[in-house]
Amino acid sequence: MKTTQNDYHTPVLLEACIKGLNIQPHGVYVDVTFGGGGHSREILKFLTEDGRLIGFDQDPDAEKNLIEDERFLFIPENFKYIKRFLKFHGITEVDGILADFGVSSHQFNTAERGFSIRYDAKLDMRMDQTQQLSAFEIINDYPEELLVRLFRQYAELKMAPKLASAILAEREINPIHSTFELNNILEPFFPKHKTNKFLAQIYQALRIEVNAELDALKDFLKQTVDILKPGGRLCLISYHSLEDRLVKHFIRSGNFDDDIKKDLFGNVQKPLKNIGKLIVPSKNEIELNNRARSAKLRIAEKL
Repeated sequence: MKTTQNDYHTPVLLEACIKGLNIQPHGVYVDVTFGGGGHSREILKFLTEDGRLIGFDQDPDAEKNLIEDERFLFIPENFKYIKRFLKFHGITEVDGILADFGVSSHQFNTAERGFSIRYDAKLDMRMDQTQQLSAFEIINDYPEELLVRLFRQYAELKMAPKLASAILAEREINPIHSTFELNNILEPFFPKHKTNKFLAQIYQALRIEVNAELDALKDFLKQTVDILKPGGRLCLISYHSLEDRLVKHFIRSGNFDDDIKKDLFGNVQKPLKNIGKLIVPSKNEIELNNRARSAKLRIAEKL
């Protein structure tokens, strides 16, 4: 059965993204997080017959949503390989790139993927189902110091050592196979009235580690500078502070340490300029699509 776009994922900040891309009718555009194809379908509406759109997605489930359009090319790969695969298809520069770094509604709602705190499922969380590392290996095999690091850095939790210790104590008795088993182990540490937020932070940390998300984001951002034409637009939707900080720093300074470099005349040396202010969903959009609530859109232009 073919999944409909809305069942798979409702595109976030759609109108703002289209406006931010400043689409040129004959241009070449890339949607590096194709998912349900919602953003891509809208981009195609603004392209003429000789316009072109390339979609990337490493999740095989996204291939159920492919667009039958001669202007559209789908590449089933992680966006960290954007430059390599565009070059393979004869594309060296593009007019705009869109990225929505969130987990799709489909991925959250497919229990066996293990992304959601709502379902009892195997510890998985792999975007690319062909890779070996999953949340199971992290929870059951990582040494204590690595568990502490990922809960401290990626979940931003001060109690990271206590969480790691509890996991190690349990896995010495039995392997930890499922999301609910993990939830039960961590239950003594749940803050009152903030259980869901706490668990979401834990799952976020595991997902980032499983998929090496921040490293992939850095690799991708650095490549966009080489791929975009001068005046080309970059639209980036982040969902947590770790992603948004990297995006913000890269747009502002051209690097991830936010080390602003100037020439002899005091001019800032960077490849991108910020376009407009930070954009967040309206109250109405959040009511229609609750998963949009933490979205932040930043728009940049190649200098």
